[in-house]
Amino acid sequence: MQTYLTTEQLATRIHYDPRTIRTRLKDAVLLEGVHYIRPFGGRKLLFIWETIQRDIGKASATPLMGIPMANGGLANA
Repeated sequence: MQTYLTTEQLATRIHYDPRTIRTRLKDAVLLEGVHYIRPFGGRKLLFIWETIQRDIGKASATPLMGIPMANGGLANA
């Protein structure tokens, strides 16, 4: 079973401001359908904690060798 968190709950867990999550992390690092969903096609976001927890250190563990793409891959720079 997955744990779904609101933006505010996620912000508390990862010690980020909710606005930073919405403006800088969403769609750049946290990808729709992978790290978060929009239940019933609405505006509200629910973040999938287990996926975020799994991926949270990946970006810092591996050097960035391209431009991040929405599908999670990298485009050669």
